[in-house]
Amino acid sequence: MWLYTLQRLGLAVLIVCLALLILLSAIHMVPGDPAGIALGPRATPEMREAFKAKMGLDKPFVIQYVTFLGNVVTGDLGSDVWSNRPVSRIIGEQLPHTLALTFMGLGWAVLIGIPMGCFSAVNRNSWLDKLTGVLSVAVIAIPSFVVALYALLLFAVELRWLPAIGAGEPGDLWDQFRHLILPSIAVGLGWVGYLARIVRASMLEIMGENFIRMARAYGLPKARITYVYALKLGILPTVALLGVGIGALLSGAVFAEIIFARPGIGKMVYDAVQTRNYPIVMGGVLVTTVLFAMATLIADLITATLDPRVRQSL
Repeated sequence: MWLYTLQRLGLAVLIVCLALLILLSAIHMVPGDPAGIALGPRATPEMREAFKAKMGLDKPFVIQYVTFLGNVVTGDLGSDVWSNRPVSRIIGEQLPHTLALTFMGLGWAVLIGIPMGCFSAVNRNSWLDKLTGVLSVAVIAIPSFVVALYALLLFAVELRWLPAIGAGEPGDLWDQFRHLILPSIAVGLGWVGYLARIVRASMLEIMGENFIRMARAYGLPKARITYVYALKLGILPTVALLGVGIGALLSGAVFAEIIFARPGIGKMVYDAVQTRNYPIVMGGVLVTTVLFAMATLIADLITATLDPRVRQSL
């Protein structure tokens, strides 16, 4: 298990380093002069050179990359170009909003998708199974930003059941929860379909195993066989999928934060890209990449703990 953990941890570090390398390369490939776009057409050549020097854009690419990695190791993510505030502090203010949105969206998906997949597997080839299959594919096919727009128009504008924009009053947990409902449904609805389909496929495979037939022969209740014995093994592929799902939900949160005017990492990075505030962009992408790598690592370790065959295959 220790060897497996070290291998996955090394892979997570490699993913973060490659993501930062790709991001820095993309920054250099963006057309236009970053200093000119950020400072405006009236900026003098001296102002542009000072801006590039402040952001480190006047140095070679390799030096920029190594310098940024060295600063990350020491916990220094740089300073905001305009307010001169530490990037780490700005991210610390925005990160809780994104995490609350991501995990609430994942919670909706788990609470609905896993029981739907179990129900579909138990009632295989029935009209209910076909109906859940159609619904699963339908919610997968709808982009999260489309769900966000229609949810906003229906539940906030037409019916006025839920608030439209913002994150709620600070300190008022109920108000913050109400402001989370529509955005979390928007980012999590598609994963209901993913979880339902993969749970159904895994459960159908498990339900054909010999130990399940033995349990039926002993007359154990159908619900106990399904939700205690079969689901315990059938849930393993879902755990691995949830690790990937964290990254997908983090990217989907960008649209939700923009549409619902919520604070968060996604909206912060989007605004920083518009103003070419590269320290904010680099810090935001670094944090989201680390979160994705950690979620994948935790999912792999949970899967290896539940199924020893995974770590024995090394």
